[in-house]
Amino acid sequence: MQCRWAAGMRHAAVQITSKSKESIWEFIKSLLDAWSGWVVMLLIGLLAGTLAGVIDLAVDWMTDLKEGVCLSAFWYSHEQCCWTSNETTFEDRDKCPLWQKWSELLVNQSEGASAYILNYLMYILWALLFAFLAVSLVRVFAPYACGSGIPEIKTILSGFIIRGYLGKWTLLIKTVTLVLVVSSGLSLGKEGPLVHVACCCGNFFSSLFSKYSKNEGKRREVLSAAAAAGVSVAFGAPIGGVLFSLEEVSYYFPLKTLWRSFFAALVAAFTLRSINPFGNSRLVLFYVEYHTPWYMAELFPFILLGVFGGLWGTLFIRSNIAWCRRRKTTKLGKYPVLEVIVVTAVTAIIAYPNPYTRRSTSELISELFNDCGALESSQLCDYINDPNMTRPVDDIPDRPAGVGVYTAMWQLALALIFKIVITIFTFGMKIPSGLFIPSMAVGAMAGRMVGIGVEQLAYHHHDWIVFRNWCRPGADCVTPGLYAMVGAAACLGGVTRMTVSLVVIMFELTGGLEYIVPLMAAAVTSKWVADAFGKEGIYEAHIHLNGYPFLDVKDEFTHRTLATDVMRPRRGEPPLSVLTQDSMTVEDVETLIKETDYNGFPVVVSRDSERLIGFAQRRELILAIKNARQRQEGIVSNSIMYFTEEPPELPANSPHPLKLRRVLNLSPFTVTDHTPMETVVDIFRKLGLRQCLVTRSGRLLGIITKKDVLRHMAQMANQDPESIMFN
Repeated sequence: MQCRWAAGMRHAAVQITSKSKESIWEFIKSLLDAWSGWVVMLLIGLLAGTLAGVIDLAVDWMTDLKEGVCLSAFWYSHEQCCWTSNETTFEDRDKCPLWQKWSELLVNQSEGASAYILNYLMYILWALLFAFLAVSLVRVFAPYACGSGIPEIKTILSGFIIRGYLGKWTLLIKTVTLVLVVSSGLSLGKEGPLVHVACCCGNFFSSLFSKYSKNEGKRREVLSAAAAAGVSVAFGAPIGGVLFSLEEVSYYFPLKTLWRSFFAALVAAFTLRSINPFGNSRLVLFYVEYHTPWYMAELFPFILLGVFGGLWGTLFIRSNIAWCRRRKTTKLGKYPVLEVIVVTAVTAIIAYPNPYTRRSTSELISELFNDCGALESSQLCDYINDPNMTRPVDDIPDRPAGVGVYTAMWQLALALIFKIVITIFTFGMKIPSGLFIPSMAVGAMAGRMVGIGVEQLAYHHHDWIVFRNWCRPGADCVTPGLYAMVGAAACLGGVTRMTVSLVVIMFELTGGLEYIVPLMAAAVTSKWVADAFGKEGIYEAHIHLNGYPFLDVKDEFTHRTLATDVMRPRRGEPPLSVLTQDSMTVEDVETLIKETDYNGFPVVVSRDSERLIGFAQRRELILAIKNARQRQEGIVSNSIMYFTEEPPELPANSPHPLKLRRVLNLSPFTVTDHTPMETVVDIFRKLGLRQCLVTRSGRLLGIITKKDVLRHMAQMANQDPESIMFN
């Protein structure tokens, strides 16, 4: 008895121990599941920030490599090389013995026509080499690595799947080629592609957690947060990144995604700040601080810059889309490598003689944004100084422009025309290409010229009624750098139609609350002017050009049509392709899959009743049948497929049936045939649906796809629905 009692106690103790172990493991699993979202955000932020830092460092070095090399360490950029030199003086801080131009290194000449021509040729050769490597890598290894990536990200977040677009190869090739194309001197930026890079990071890390890899809705939430991290490291603007994802990219943005986006953007910005790629403890090259307030009379030129930004946006979108359409419909599109080489050669040949187009676009924007302090050596700061002036460094009064300023003005005018034209042909080529930086450069050049004009007017005509109340002689009235910043915001807003996120990004760049009103005025004006010529921004225009099925959340649908007016099949069309729950063979289903290209098939009880029980995805059906043929014995072409819990009654000599209930979606989204299309459109937008089934009293009537909705919207807008092409 004692032995039995002891054995029973031991058995009970083992059961209690195993249950406690199970409960601990379940607790850990639940904890991991709860924290997996934050872990994914942490990993995205760390990798996105690291990649952005590496890209910035590599671009800095390779851009300078076109002009010369550091003798002490060839991997140093010009600035880093001169930092380490003990012979560098403040007056000649851009010149040091350790840094040699190619003419000095190859023929031992630094001045003269032969040295200039040799440096010119080396600049062009390096640019061509970088561009050729970039387009070749994209074409061979990752065709999806081309372009900005933002139109495709918007389309993916709307519920459309582009397989391979966020893959590992795309991430690797886009990171490498982004360095090459920016270093080549082409009129493009890295900021848009960094959003694509960050989303590739998000896709990679979400695939490691089943919670996200098996749920497309949750995966899209991760990608929304990754887009915020991408903008955060692109501009050093974490809050602007979150607002960009909310305003410009995301379809569905719940509060949970807002918090996680903020966390990912914070980690990414912190990681980039730790790397400190620019050596100035800032996240971007063109961080500025101004010391002079703006005045109410300056709102007029700020609004004029907004008008210019809207007109530039309209001109760019129409010209670029026309050129891209020509590229797609003519033989030009068959020679992407040749196109890149030709555009790079033209860019390098025209850019080199002008100092404002020779340097990298980020450095150009940095110089245009800068306020002229006492230590500035730029041509833009070549003013005639009063020898009796004794003022603090940060409060230099307005002065008459010197020869350098007038020279810089006509060079900037030529650079502005060149940038406007060449950017139209550059954006959309088969290389990574962002639009933020070229657009900001166009606006910054126009703004700086307007700012210098207003400054000189205020100096020479301070007794005019416009200037009399706020600009006294000897005062620091006008800051031309502020006009450059406002112009940059206006042009970027005109092209992308961004408003709130744009103002916050520019505010985070400057760190000054004081300049929010000028930025808001310019951003709103540019949007109004651009919207007067067309509602589409550049990304929406490229979405339509590429034929992606995208429902813009900004478009309103106010027509009184019903679901029955849009659903297929219509009168005269063949009946809907469906699967029955227990009467079709494997061969029947395989034949149906071969003869159609539908994304999936409704499953009904029988063809007579048409009572809906679920929806089966095409891809899952193919995989399930393939696996069953390989791993299950007795599965042949005549095997009955069933989607019910219990197998159907079959004759004794029938082959083994195939159960596919696990691939069946038992709760597909359905609407009745009398549901207003306004409601259906809202459902497609907010849930990112690809299709929706139409029923009446549980009986299947038809199906509405996103493409059907887009064609119907085009028809309601008096457009030819058949002209809406899909890729």
